[in-house]
Amino acid sequence: MNFDPIFTAAQEAFLFYKNVPGKEKGAFLETLAEILESNRAEIVPLAVKESNLPEGRINGELGRTTGQIRLFANMVKEGSWVEATIDPADPSRTPLPKADIRRFLTPLGPVIVFGASNFPLAFSTAGGDTISALAAGCPVIYKAHPAHPETSKKVADCIHQAILKAGFPSALFTHIEGGIAEGQALVKHPIAKAVAFTGSHVGGKALFDLANQREEPIPVYAEMGSVNPIFTFPKKLEKENDALAKAFIASLTLGVGQFCTNPGLIFVPEAQAKEFEKAITTELNDIASAPMLHPGIAQAYYDSIQYFQSREELRWVKVADPKHLINGSTALAEIKASSWLKDPVFQKEVFGAFAMMVVYQSQDELLEITKKLHGQLTITVWADAEELQNQLFLLNLLEEKCGRLLFKGVPTGVEVGFAMQHGGPYPSTTSAHGTSVGAHAIKRFARPIAFQDMPQDLLPDALRDDNPLGIWRLVNGGFTK
Repeated sequence: MNFDPIFTAAQEAFLFYKNVPGKEKGAFLETLAEILESNRAEIVPLAVKESNLPEGRINGELGRTTGQIRLFANMVKEGSWVEATIDPADPSRTPLPKADIRRFLTPLGPVIVFGASNFPLAFSTAGGDTISALAAGCPVIYKAHPAHPETSKKVADCIHQAILKAGFPSALFTHIEGGIAEGQALVKHPIAKAVAFTGSHVGGKALFDLANQREEPIPVYAEMGSVNPIFTFPKKLEKENDALAKAFIASLTLGVGQFCTNPGLIFVPEAQAKEFEKAITTELNDIASAPMLHPGIAQAYYDSIQYFQSREELRWVKVADPKHLINGSTALAEIKASSWLKDPVFQKEVFGAFAMMVVYQSQDELLEITKKLHGQLTITVWADAEELQNQLFLLNLLEEKCGRLLFKGVPTGVEVGFAMQHGGPYPSTTSAHGTSVGAHAIKRFARPIAFQDMPQDLLPDALRDDNPLGIWRLVNGGFTK
């Protein structure tokens, strides 16, 4: 396979597009959002058919997709995201004059984006990775996920319509189909400057290793899974046992457990374990099995359940029923914290509605759990105010283990906003510095560059003295317009 023509065209598009004013980039993204919405009647049935997801979910996902497109459109139109920083010259400084140095974020170049299986719209063709890269000023070579090819083609067509309306080069976005070999070839191509991926640990780690074996290593922003543990405390459970059980099961089973933020672990104090399990069992009785995204994911789910059924440390509260392979039924097992601590396999993500309830006996055991816990996208703490004050050391440890620490609610439901962090320490992602959701996602595809003593008429608008963009800038250590 020869991807040279695609990358050559993408690089030429980059050299043009990187210099397009933010207002024009923003208008292009707004046009794309409008085109996607105008094609809702075609996109939604395709996605429903290919993903087994209900129409309501897909309609909501399309709204989220266009919402995040408009978020980035507004960001690039306003322009302050480039973090313009100016240290003006001081020729009178002694013993040496001070040079004029100006710094901002500039786009990386062509970006490879891999589509996700579990979000045919929001994390796929025109999803957050693609849009944040385009917003940053980078062309995208998009590798479609084989689980929803027709949906991907349709959305790709919408992107090209928006590119045509904007008068931008068509190579600004390229849609590619294929398997592992094609994906590897894309990552290895010398013109590629970054990779974005959402999927399994095996897939993400393979791409990360491949990118670091290149003559010129490039960043890989891979979201690779998380069990999103919930830590519960006695007083909180005593007050809200039934409500918390209901919230846990609702979050666990949302989307048949096929969200990256479904909670797969819950730590429960021994004194409350029986009552909490009883409430959980009541909630589980109302949960019906539902189709998973495709048979391959369902097979992997039941294979994992079968493995855990062979482990004598687990006591099963509810066993998944694989009568109809495509349907994912909920499974829940209980394990003592002392047993959980002995084997890291009990931290493995099972993609589907499976969770372990880990019963702990003491504060010391809880601290040991926290120390051995792998990196997570989210960690949730259910404790009352007094318990939180008594757990400050534990909370300090938990901060080191996740990208988002919750004190209310459940981890499912990732807000697309300015403060969202959807990324965490390894192995949840390959870069704890990045996020794949929210405004800061744009910074994955940009790098800092500083200009020293550059003439005013050559400086980017964001760094000129007259500030033609009217953006917030850090000048001499203080923010100003």
